[in-house]
Amino acid sequence: MFDDRSRYKALPVKSFTEADGRERRYVARRFVPDPTLMRTLAIVRVSDSERLDLIAQRTLGEPTVWWRVADANAAMDPADLLAPAGRQLRVPNPI
Repeated sequence: MFDDRSRYKALPVKSFTEADGRERRYVARRFVPDPTLMRTLAIVRVSDSERLDLIAQRTLGEPTVWWRVADANAAMDPADLLAPAGRQLRVPNPI
């Protein structure tokens, strides 16, 4: 269902049945891992025009895994990681 790099890949697909008998499928809730348990690959400094996908591409070799940087920095809103300029972000080891 999901790409191998997706944060949802390992989550189970569940279902429930509506009152009218129709089955609805959904992906189980994802719990963000504890960032203190993640090994750090690099520390990067955010520039004025930085984006998480560019950081992921530069450090992990894949822009679509930007969410790993967000997880490693306990970000509920990934946009919060990009301000202020000069902020340092942890980049986790690839899984």
